[in-house]
Amino acid sequence: MQLVGMLDSPYVRRVAISLRLLGLPFEHRSISVFRQFDEFRAVNPVVKAPSLVCDDGEVLLDSTLILQHAEALAAPRRTLMPGTVAERQHALRVIGLALAACEKTVQIVYEHTQRPPEKRHAPWLERVRGQLAAACAELERALAQRALPDDEAGLTQAGVTAAVAWSFIQDDRPGEVDPAAHPHLAGYAQRAERLPCFAAFPPH
Repeated sequence: MQLVGMLDSPYVRRVAISLRLLGLPFEHRSISVFRQFDEFRAVNPVVKAPSLVCDDGEVLLDSTLILQHAEALAAPRRTLMPGTVAERQHALRVIGLALAACEKTVQIVYEHTQRPPEKRHAPWLERVRGQLAAACAELERALAQRALPDDEAGLTQAGVTAAVAWSFIQDDRPGEVDPAAHPHLAGYAQRAERLPCFAAFPPH
């Protein structure tokens, strides 16, 4: 398998870390959707990161769908999802909040890097920042109520996605979300980033 996309994307990074944790061998091709658009289009005409080139050549896109496929390949030997309905429900909430935080951060980044200053829409940015703040506040509440495993043996998809999301926010929009107001989330991400599976795929 080939994972195509840059690790500065939280979506690419969560897939790379998860594939390693699931014990699935893959090649990472670091191709930019911006600087290497034509090269990426040759792999996937939609030019969406991450893209996963399967062993038979079929290309999957969207990190969540790629990870569903990865879970199927690793089963029943390994999974990053809890077994009980209640635990899975909570994990899905954490994953959803973390992905929402990623999405809103990407929107803020694009608004500042891809749109000319005179065309930026302040009310839209204010709305997106509010959504990002809400997602992080809910993540903090979720981690305060129920701790996530922070060792490689017990790491879950909720933990991977939450840590990757927080690191992405702090790397790409420093000062946007205050770590002091999110001690559980910030502390968890800090511990996760020291794990070999995270260190193997640095975001920059």
